[in-house]
Amino acid sequence: MPFVDPGSTQDLGRDVAAAFERTFGAAPQVVGRAPGRVNLIGEHTDYNAGLCLPLALPHATYAAVARRDDDRVRIASGQETTPWEGVALGPGDVEGWATYVAGVVWGLREAGHDVPGLDILVDGRVPLGAGLSSSAALECSVAVAVVALLGLDLDDDLRRELVAACIRAETEVAGAPTGGMDQTVSLLAHEGAALLIDFDSHSTTAVELGLPAAGLALLVTDTRVSHALVDGGYAARRADCETAAAFLGVASLRHAAAAAVEELEDERIRRRARHIVTEIDRVSATVEALAARDWQQIGRVFRDSHVSMRDDFEISCPELDTAVATAVEAGAVGARMTGGGFGGSSIALVPVERVEAVARAIDTAFVASGFGPPAHLLAEPSAAASVLPV
Repeated sequence: MPFVDPGSTQDLGRDVAAAFERTFGAAPQVVGRAPGRVNLIGEHTDYNAGLCLPLALPHATYAAVARRDDDRVRIASGQETTPWEGVALGPGDVEGWATYVAGVVWGLREAGHDVPGLDILVDGRVPLGAGLSSSAALECSVAVAVVALLGLDLDDDLRRELVAACIRAETEVAGAPTGGMDQTVSLLAHEGAALLIDFDSHSTTAVELGLPAAGLALLVTDTRVSHALVDGGYAARRADCETAAAFLGVASLRHAAAAAVEELEDERIRRRARHIVTEIDRVSATVEALAARDWQQIGRVFRDSHVSMRDDFEISCPELDTAVATAVEAGAVGARMTGGGFGGSSIALVPVERVEAVARAIDTAFVASGFGPPAHLLAEPSAAASVLPV
């Protein structure tokens, strides 16, 4: 069964450098690489100062960059036929896909870095619209390439500064209300581990998964129902959460008590808040189950998470529900939708020997339901963004 191939980092780095030279007539000075991500658990908890547990994918975006002698920025993409160029890069100055690239340059300048004019070419293997953070991978690949061009050391402090610049790019220039999980894991991930992110204390902790020793794999199914953060559904859920926190008199739902949530009068607001409070608890439960290698408990937590997103937060769709139910029926230990919702992907914890059978079962179920064919990839916990040799 074919799975979406992340490709060879070395080969893809050479490919993007060659494409840059064909496009701009000279070799790039730097190539950056940043991974997409899949969230093991903890949806919509980041902007509620909660916990989440994402991991970086082997599927990444690559950015080739060179300095210019003027203030102009030229941007090309392996996925887009029309390049963009301009001088003004801030909110309202750029439209469409280029906002995610230009916004990073703007964000770095806003943070005090003396960023010159640039030629930038981006290309990648993170599926677009799949809820696997192709936008953050794009931003972070550009960010690490630009700071390398400036001669800065990509240490932990700078990585955290880049997280903030990329969040500003997405929220203020691209207009997508991200909570910051995607940029954080793309820049701070650990190979072989998920990243426990606490958005209240702003701490990050590597959580070893131990999947190979247990004979398990993470199967991600892209429903190919387009997922977009700028279509209104995400912002509406965020607004509901802020309303719930205001009613409860807390700074964020991270500090809300479950009993108090159940006293909220507005039924929709109550359900939204219930998802967040219980989902934060499920992240903690998953970390404990991973430490105990209690895979069946993780399966139960995955099930409860999906039901909560489907019923209380209302961000699932028939394709996601079908992928999740079919995966479990075909032998997955557990499955749930992952990402912002309204389409995108599901994730399933599957015995290695059942991976292809589970993927085939999902394909068959999609055909029977009249859905378009999905795509599948294996989520192997990968390293954070880095700079490649040119």
